[in-house]
Amino acid sequence: MPANKKLLVLPGDGIGPEVMREVRRVIDWMDRRRSVTFDIEEGLVGGAALDAEGTPCSDETVARAKAADAVLFGSVGGPKWDNLPFEKRPELGILRLRKELGLFANLRPAVVLDPLADASSLKPDLVRGLDIMIVRESTGGIYFGEPRGIETMPNGKRRGIDTEVYTEDEIARVARVAFDLARKRRGKVTSVEKANVMQSGRLWRAVVSEVGKAEYPDV
Repeated sequence: MPANKKLLVLPGDGIGPEVMREVRRVIDWMDRRRSVTFDIEEGLVGGAALDAEGTPCSDETVARAKAADAVLFGSVGGPKWDNLPFEKRPELGILRLRKELGLFANLRPAVVLDPLADASSLKPDLVRGLDIMIVRESTGGIYFGEPRGIETMPNGKRRGIDTEVYTEDEIARVARVAFDLARKRRGKVTSVEKANVMQSGRLWRAVVSEVGKAEYPDV
């Protein structure tokens, strides 16, 4: 018997519903081949959830996401919601899901197929054969750091505040994801930070270097 998997589909806003319609076609194709069967639920997130439920990501949606084998996410946000207070922004929907589900490592592959090399804005000989994996930390840093907000100074002028905070554990766990992937690829990891001017960058570089030296001497 084929395996049975539970999926939660969250189309969201903008191009999200259009993309998810095509994803559903792929799922239906797999269902017909009986390689795997899916129980599919659909939910609201982002602006669509704001309009219907008054929140960019409800407790119910979080619970359904935790109960699913996988969550398929479209996109959130759009001009309709641009002027809402920060705490009502559609984008907070995906930030909550990342935090609640512990999705700290965002994997972003970048591959250039040979027939498309000439379409790049860079010289074809620079991008031909490009195959890299970007591992982005998603639940710490400036998106989640405190204090944050817009405040009025004594002179009546406003200023915006965002705080970038990373703990050693947050850095180490995403570094291990990158090193584990590197072992399956070409054995190289490049750490990207601003260690020359940011304290969080100095810690990032130090922790990534320590993890690499102690646990992944072959990378």
